[in-house]
Amino acid sequence: MTYDQILIRPVLSEKSNLLREEGKYVFKVRPDASKIQIKEAVARLFGVKVVDCTVMNVFGKMKRGRTRPGRTSSWKKAIVRLAPGETIKVFEGV
Repeated sequence: MTYDQILIRPVLSEKSNLLREEGKYVFKVRPDASKIQIKEAVARLFGVKVVDCTVMNVFGKMKRGRTRPGRTSSWKKAIVRLAPGETIKVFEGV
């Protein structure tokens, strides 16, 4: 598994924007990726120093289509904290 396969996409929401001010960035990652692999992928792809990585499984929400109930897909989320003074320029719009 290569580094660009581990990170699927960044999560852009109001909460993730507030976390970005604290130096934390949120990514959707592969379900089989470990914390060490995620830290290494962010460090290599963006050229930053990663201090901490928190990983959680997000369960799908119940949805209803016409008469049949269903569920959205579950996914894995990683919150990566960078060293003080480090930023990921792609997120900052530079």
